[in-house]
Amino acid sequence: KEVPHMLKHWQSHQEYLRFLHEAKVHFDSSQRKRLASEFASARDKLRLLDLDPVKAHLAPFYSTTGRPALNQPQIIRSLTLMLHLGVTSLTRWLNRLASDDLLAFLIGCSPSSLPPLGSYFDFINRLWLQNPAFERLGRKDLFPAHKNLKPSKKPSKGEKLPNRHSGITEIIADQAVSRKEFPFHYEKLLQELFRLTALLPSVYSGLIPSGGLILSGDGTCVHTHSFPYGHKVCSCAENGIRVCSCPRHYSDPDASWGWDSDLNCFYFGHTLYLLSFHNDRYSIDLPLHFHFFDARRHDSVSGIVSLKEFRDLNPDIPIRDLCLDSAHDNYPTYQLCKAWKIRPFIDLNSKSGRPKSIPDSIRVDSDGTPICQAGYRMVYWGFCSKRSRCKWRCPVACKKEKLCSCRDSCSSSHYGRCIYTKPDWDIRLYTPVPRGTSEYKNTYKNRTSCERVNDRVLNDYQLHNMKIHTKKRYSFFLWLIGTNIHLDARLKKLRLQTAA
Repeated sequence: KEVPHMLKHWQSHQEYLRFLHEAKVHFDSSQRKRLASEFASARDKLRLLDLDPVKAHLAPFYSTTGRPALNQPQIIRSLTLMLHLGVTSLTRWLNRLASDDLLAFLIGCSPSSLPPLGSYFDFINRLWLQNPAFERLGRKDLFPAHKNLKPSKKPSKGEKLPNRHSGITEIIADQAVSRKEFPFHYEKLLQELFRLTALLPSVYSGLIPSGGLILSGDGTCVHTHSFPYGHKVCSCAENGIRVCSCPRHYSDPDASWGWDSDLNCFYFGHTLYLLSFHNDRYSIDLPLHFHFFDARRHDSVSGIVSLKEFRDLNPDIPIRDLCLDSAHDNYPTYQLCKAWKIRPFIDLNSKSGRPKSIPDSIRVDSDGTPICQAGYRMVYWGFCSKRSRCKWRCPVACKKEKLCSCRDSCSSSHYGRCIYTKPDWDIRLYTPVPRGTSEYKNTYKNRTSCERVNDRVLNDYQLHNMKIHTKKRYSFFLWLIGTNIHLDARLKKLRLQTAA
């Protein structure tokens, strides 16, 4: 027997399409003109957004008694449309909805039945899995005045803050295998909804491959609009005490100080870690997973946590390759990729040096490629599975170089001298796809999709301009921003197919 819940008034996708069709009959000529020009892309986007799978997923999070929830799919469409139109204030958006009947119809509501502001906030709060009692307690408590002191020591230019705890990357990698789930995973429901509204429709439409996925990951700085030093609630200033250590109120208690290596300065906010995918056929970059971390959290830790979450949430989307920058260049990440049968493409950290496991008789470049007597990089010539070793040939014999001063003393064979390396010597240097090869370089180019996705999230959809606080609000709006980006991609594919 089906368990009753308070989501009885859920407008199905077919009901929404029928509502749009019937409402259009009553539009006047100016509304029809605006719908065909100003709001054409918004209309097409919302027609693609099927929220039927969301209902069953949300049902357990609503009470079986009490007043039924109203207009939940309309709220999702409303916020999706708000972000599409570039509005960054929820209050300003509701005022615009109330003054424009066409926008109300687009989200599936009559102008007289628009959801109030409180319903939006109730919906946002309901999707955050932190215990409400603990969350309310944390927001009411005042924090010490020294809670968010800016660090004094700056990293070198282009570098990031080091991990606060020695060996934390290895600990997190071990827990990624042994733990069923990391604790404090409050955004899990939002990530599951993102899978339903964005990932799976993109898989079904052929934008994301169901196998052989090339995944890229990177963290980016999100500057909050909260004052980092809190607001005084004491009466010290009234009593002539200008400097005091009394507890203060922080509008974004989740935020902390981090280092922005691009701007070369400290910032107050959060770290957004995104996993993304590049579709080369349609020149499309898609976010696949999101998680907001502490601003001080190093990408090497964030990457492992995000990778585990993505695999657990999307077991039907196997990962073949993983492209990461040098912040992830550590042995636990390579070992984790090996355990999960993922081919790592990770930029090397120049400070790591030559591993001691490589024989002294072999001279290698910084990426593990053997160097011949003449100082040329040797050419990769395949993997010998019988002996578990990689073969490298003379670059002159392979016609990669023209002249060689050591030709006579090196080898008299036309085939040229060969050198063999073993992946067991160092899992970091000798990856399944050898570094320096054309396959490695071409695959690693996919990592640039991270920068493009970050730009779309922060600038095109203006997450940086939204005056919101706490990870809960950031995570909620990122779900809808990511969904918007996927809808844009699906519309682009449809237009290209129509034009062809």
